[in-house]
Amino acid sequence: MLQNRVDPRGNIIATSARGTWMGNRGQLHDHGKTILRPFKLKAWITCVLQYKNRHRQVMAPGLYTELFFVDEATAFAAGHRPCFECRREDAKKFKAAWLKGNPEYEFNDKTGIGKIDDIIHTERIDKNGHKVTFEADLKDLPDGTFIELNGEPYLLAHKHIYQWTAFGYKEGNLLTVNDKVTVLTPKSIINAFYAGYQPQMPINY
Repeated sequence: MLQNRVDPRGNIIATSARGTWMGNRGQLHDHGKTILRPFKLKAWITCVLQYKNRHRQVMAPGLYTELFFVDEATAFAAGHRPCFECRREDAKKFKAAWLKGNPEYEFNDKTGIGKIDDIIHTERIDKNGHKVTFEADLKDLPDGTFIELNGEPYLLAHKHIYQWTAFGYKEGNLLTVNDKVTVLTPKSIINAFYAGYQPQMPINY
């Protein structure tokens, strides 16, 4: 069982569960397919599983490490964003929403995506390698946001919260409180959700 699935905190875990999206943070594994580092690049991207009939050997020597997510909301919570090669239209929509939602950086359409990656990187992981979180009012968070309750990640969608597992989500619970909660999804990505980007989530939630 390979260690190549990603949870909403950005951890790379080993599980038999399969993913619906692929991700890339650079080459993280050795020749024995053991993960050596959590990332190599600041550009953490989310890709489609199939693109132009390309076929890859998972964790091939010397190549980037293929990572997998249960859905796009999980990928965003971990700090990934759409790939500009295999998901160009989604990437363009995300960049436009990110720019609209984060005007304080004074970026514009001509700003390279690397500048945005630099901002997101500061929001996903601190200098000690720990997940960056923040506090917010639950009622103010958009659909697609991940929060943490009692040490477990939950997806917010349609006024319900759904506990994340590597195999999918547990049955949802209707929101009944508006307390402050710990937020896992990076702040500038949430601002992109506010500005109109809708992350893929299971359709029945």
